Amino acid sequence: MTDKKQSYPPDHFAQQVGAKAARKQRARRHRSTVWFGLGLMGLVGWSIAIPTVAGIALGMWLDGNHPGPRSWTLTLLVAGLVLGCLNVWRWIANEQERIRKEQENGDE
Repeated sequence: MTDKKQSYPPDHFAQQVGAKAARKQRARRHRSTVWFGLGLMGLVGWSIAIPTVAGIALGMWLDGNHPGPRSWTLTLLVAGLVLGCLNVWRWIANEQERIRKEQENGDE
């Protein structure tokens, strides 16, 4: 049995320790708890619900004051729902981009 030890450059160990320490510090700064996750789900839900309910309210007001052959309520309900979903999609895409950039900067 011969032990072959792999030799690393002198600063390799220091780089590994530094990278692990940086990851640990980032994890402490961005602590994810159950409450944070529930709050995030609530934020996503409200981001969809508020434009949808606002569209319904405006549509009901328009149907009452300016009746026509089409339902403003249904039209603005769908518009509010689409607007809310697009808002959440954009927000999630921005968060993913932020996380990706943090990971790239942390690995250098």
